[in-house]
Amino acid sequence: MRLLIIGSLNGQIGAASQIAISRGAKVSQVDDIEMAMASLRAGKGADMAMIDVNLPIKNLILMLSSERINLPVIACGVNADATTAANAIRAGAKEFLPLPPDPELIAAVLEAVSQENNKLVFADPMMKDVVALAEQIAPSSASVLINGETGTGKEVMASYLHSHSNRADKPFVCVNCAAIPENLLESELFGHEKGAFTGAIARRIGKFEEANGGTLLLDEISEMDIQLQAKLLRAIQEKTIDRVGGTKPVPVDIRIIATSNRDLAEAVAEKIFREDLLFRLNVVTLKIPPLRQRPVDIEVLSRHFAKKYSESNGLTERNIDESALARLKTNPWKGNVRELENTIHRAVLLCQGDTITGDAILMPDGSAAPTNSTESVVANSSSSATSDNSLVGRKVADVEKDLILNTLDHCFGNRTHAANILGISIRTLRNKLKLYSDDGIEVPSAGSEQRYPVRA
Repeated sequence: MRLLIIGSLNGQIGAASQIAISRGAKVSQVDDIEMAMASLRAGKGADMAMIDVNLPIKNLILMLSSERINLPVIACGVNADATTAANAIRAGAKEFLPLPPDPELIAAVLEAVSQENNKLVFADPMMKDVVALAEQIAPSSASVLINGETGTGKEVMASYLHSHSNRADKPFVCVNCAAIPENLLESELFGHEKGAFTGAIARRIGKFEEANGGTLLLDEISEMDIQLQAKLLRAIQEKTIDRVGGTKPVPVDIRIIATSNRDLAEAVAEKIFREDLLFRLNVVTLKIPPLRQRPVDIEVLSRHFAKKYSESNGLTERNIDESALARLKTNPWKGNVRELENTIHRAVLLCQGDTITGDAILMPDGSAAPTNSTESVVANSSSSATSDNSLVGRKVADVEKDLILNTLDHCFGNRTHAANILGISIRTLRNKLKLYSDDGIEVPSAGSEQRYPVRA
């Protein structure tokens, strides 16, 4: 855990940093937002920032967003009232911590952030085999390719590998290759010099340099442009990178972990992924099985999420009865662990009393999960028959548009998840959505609430 503290608060922040250090965090402190941005641009990196509530938090959030720096911000204040705390949250802070610091409260915040990407919950024999292999290869510096459907926990596995490696005390840096526009991804990876392109207002250290000594995760690497793949291959082979606009190579020492939700051998055959890069990345492959093939994990994860969201919502712990488990184990979980987590979160909020029953296990559209495979087949057949009748007379483009938008809505705006369900690349999905948006059609944003009614 790398903690960046912004401001001083008459020494109270210093006390908070000592608590964080005693909990295993690596702490750096700067006086203001400009110094914080300079530190981040210099590649020092952070997993979380704590900022004086009296500093312009909104300005920090906007600056982070404009430079594509993903950093959770926690506001802190001495004797701050409810209005001040609320304003900090509105400005973009994730949480507000009162000062003087409470050791247990700070520990809880640090643990929540660190465990968000490190918590690997499993019990199924199939998953145990994968984890055993991960633990065997973790101490090496070999590149690892993690393959699996969207939502299976590839990033969590990557974090687990790093935490069990000889680089565990060094940075673990993630880059989502699918979430960053093609024309900006090179700068994100390798950094840039001031004035290298329009908007390059200062030198920015890229993720390769930020991860120096540690681990770099290239998430959804199959979505990287093939021309940039050549530069990535050179960086991995030569262990040097060239900043955009730079004049000399920069040496780096990192371990590469890559993830993909598609078969990269097929991508090579389609000529959208370099075969030599695949060979370089694919020293060891960890294939995470989909949740539907891990029935034991469905129960274990469901109980884990029930406890997690009961606590986070200030509720007594919700137990899960057999009727609910039966519905959970029957569902195909196309969205895997991520979909299961959302379903349990919803069940915690909707259940009557302290027990989650089958009636509380609802799908995103408000429908109940099927109780058995026969019910699922009948429901799908009925739905298909109705849909077939309603499609007559409609244009293919209109049907495609409705399918894409409804799927995106179902996924709470998550582009990667929607593309996986639709069986198309995320680049194709983005192009379709841009066309719809240009035509004035509302496109669900990431994390947006669904238009489907949810039954209580």
